[in-house]
Amino acid sequence: MTYDSRLKGLSYSAGFFMLIAFAIAGIIFSAEIAKMVWVSMTGKHFDEYVKGVANPAYATVYKIMQLVSMLGFFIPPIIVAWLINRQPFKLLGFSSQATAKQAGLVCLITAAAIFAGGALAYFNQLIPLPAEWKATFDKAEKDYDQQIQAILGLKNMTDYILALIIMAFLPALCEETLFRGGLQNFLTRSTGKPWLAIIIVSIIFSLAHFSFYGFLFRLLLGIVLGWLYYYSGRLWLSILAHFINNALAITVFYYYTKQGKAWDELKEDTGSSIWGVLAIPVLIILFSLFKRESAEAKAHY
Repeated sequence: MTYDSRLKGLSYSAGFFMLIAFAIAGIIFSAEIAKMVWVSMTGKHFDEYVKGVANPAYATVYKIMQLVSMLGFFIPPIIVAWLINRQPFKLLGFSSQATAKQAGLVCLITAAAIFAGGALAYFNQLIPLPAEWKATFDKAEKDYDQQIQAILGLKNMTDYILALIIMAFLPALCEETLFRGGLQNFLTRSTGKPWLAIIIVSIIFSLAHFSFYGFLFRLLLGIVLGWLYYYSGRLWLSILAHFINNALAITVFYYYTKQGKAWDELKEDTGSSIWGVLAIPVLIILFSLFKRESAEAKAHY
C-alpha cells in the first residue's frame, strides 16, 4: 500500500472493517426509525406491518420507510471516510467529474450487463435444491414480489416519478456509496488487488439483497459496477448504471400496470434467457472502450 498524505492516522484496512461495523449498526438503527415511522403514520403496531406488508393501501408509508432505511447505507461510509481521510467526499469518488462519452458508455454497458444477467438468472434457476430449501426460497421470492408491488403503487405518473426517485435513484446513490465508494474502495487501497476487492464486495452486495434466484444476476451487476468505479474513480458513473437498472425495472412494471397486466405476466415476459450469453463479448468490448476513455479523462483532471 502506498503512502497517502490525506490519511488521518487510520489505515484503509481499518476503515474497511470499521465500515462493516458502522453499516450494520446504521442499518439496524435506520430500521428502528422506519418502525417508528410506521407506528406514527398508521397508528398500528409494527406487527401489523409484518402481517400486511403487501397491502397497497400503505404505499406512501412504505416509500417513506424505504427512504429512512436507505440512510443506513449512505451515512456510515460518509462518517468512516471523514474519520480516516481529510477529503472524505473526494475519497469516496463524489468530487470527480465524468465525461459525456463515459456516461454514454455506462448506458451501453448497463444494457449489455442486464442482458447478460438474464443468462446467469437462467442458470441460477437450474441449480438443484433440496425440496425444503426450494420451498423457502420460493416463498421469500413471492413475499418480496408482493412487497415491491405494494411499495411501488404505480397508479399514475406521479407515483411513477416518485418511484423513480425513491426506489431507483435513492437505492443507487446509497448502495453505491456503501459498496463501491466505501467497501470496495477501502479494500482495494488496503490490498492493492482491485479484482479481489470487486469480487468480495460484489458477493456481499448480492447476498445483501436476500434473493437466491437473483444472486448470480446481482453478482454480475456488482462486478460491472465495481469495474466502472475502479476504472473511472467516479462514483456518479456506478450510481448512473445502478439507477438505469432500477429505473428500467420500474418503467417496465409501470407499463405493464397501465396495460392491466399482472406482475407474474411481467416476470414471464421479461424473465431469464440463455441468449444473454451473447452479450458477454459485447460487454467486454464496451469495457475496453470505457477503460481507455477513463484513462484519458483522468489525464485531463
